[in-house]
Amino acid sequence: MTDKEFFKVTSLGAVLELTRTFPCVSEEVLPLDQCVSRILCRDIVSSIDLPEFNRATMDGYAVQARSTFGVSESVPAFLNIVGTVEMGQEPAVPVKAGEAVRIATGGMLPDGADSVVMLEHAQALDEHTLEVFKSAAPLQHVMEIGEDFRNGQKILSKGSRVRPQEMGVLAALGETHVPVYRQPVVTIISSGDEIVPIEQTPGLCQLRDVNAYTLASLVRMSGGVSLYLGIARDNFADLHSLCKNAVGQADMVLISGGSSVGSRDFTLEVIKGLPDAEILVHGVSISPGKPTILARSRQKAIWGLPGQVASAMVVFHVMVRPMLEWIAGVSEDRSGATHEVSAVLSRNLASVQGRDDYVRVRLVRRENRVYAEPILGKSGLISTMVKADGLVRIDMNSEGLVKGTPVRVILF
Repeated sequence: MTDKEFFKVTSLGAVLELTRTFPCVSEEVLPLDQCVSRILCRDIVSSIDLPEFNRATMDGYAVQARSTFGVSESVPAFLNIVGTVEMGQEPAVPVKAGEAVRIATGGMLPDGADSVVMLEHAQALDEHTLEVFKSAAPLQHVMEIGEDFRNGQKILSKGSRVRPQEMGVLAALGETHVPVYRQPVVTIISSGDEIVPIEQTPGLCQLRDVNAYTLASLVRMSGGVSLYLGIARDNFADLHSLCKNAVGQADMVLISGGSSVGSRDFTLEVIKGLPDAEILVHGVSISPGKPTILARSRQKAIWGLPGQVASAMVVFHVMVRPMLEWIAGVSEDRSGATHEVSAVLSRNLASVQGRDDYVRVRLVRRENRVYAEPILGKSGLISTMVKADGLVRIDMNSEGLVKGTPVRVILF
């Protein structure tokens, strides 16, 4: 089968469905301090009530709320101060009607107390007398036992990312080690006789290896580990050797360049020569990025990305990043949740039916609204990516979008 016979575009939806046929990476258990930004591979269930005691959320006085009912500045209540709650210690005395105990934020409420009067709403007249001039409601300024989390309650779900707030919860539960998915390893290969290392001055018709750095950065920002294997020249043996090495080391392989139809592109033949290889896609109905390849070897994903840096980056954001999150274990309901924002299109945009168009846009705020301003220019210009904040998709069945249309912006 020739490349031209094979080059039949696949819809974006079908490609994304294919990415879900690849397995997740394996699991590992890490010390808590290494878990930020990692993906949980199991649900986390609380083994304790949190908090484990009724605690004050304000500095003030622990009281029985009924002792303050109906009070005001003109008709204050006078309570007996019977003690102080020391931080980190159980209260030494209970609180009865008409009594108060000094307490600081985080302190344990004494038996009998059900509320805290703020310092601003009371005044100690002497060591034993407290004047209260604002009533307190039951449980006001009090966090009850288990109000945050109950013993036996699922608090974090498998497939969720550990952010600083989840680190805090895990620390509060005493989880010193946490089960997470391993970070996917992504090998990166640049291909083409025209590509040279960035430290080398390009000759006529040569280009520095920009894709190696943009793709490696995108992988790391998406939660993966990037491994750059170098530049493959336009010959079968060179590219095959690097690809075979890449599949052996990685969970995913990215090859930039060599994905278009042409006599000097060996990518398809090289992939077919890999162990247990299967070409899944050669050509996607999107712009830019139509000549994208997706293949499989030993259950590892192999992407053939366009050589133009802007097109390669668009393909990464639209297809590779969702797949990378999938194999990293991110649950479907959370995948991409933090990658999009709403905006209003600032001008008309034309499109060609039969493909999904991804237009680069800049986000600007005017008159309390966020607008998506298209960045126009040729698809291969990296300057358009530098100026842009994200992408707006125009559906393949649409002839364009009109000014003022609400849009979702896929953030870079």
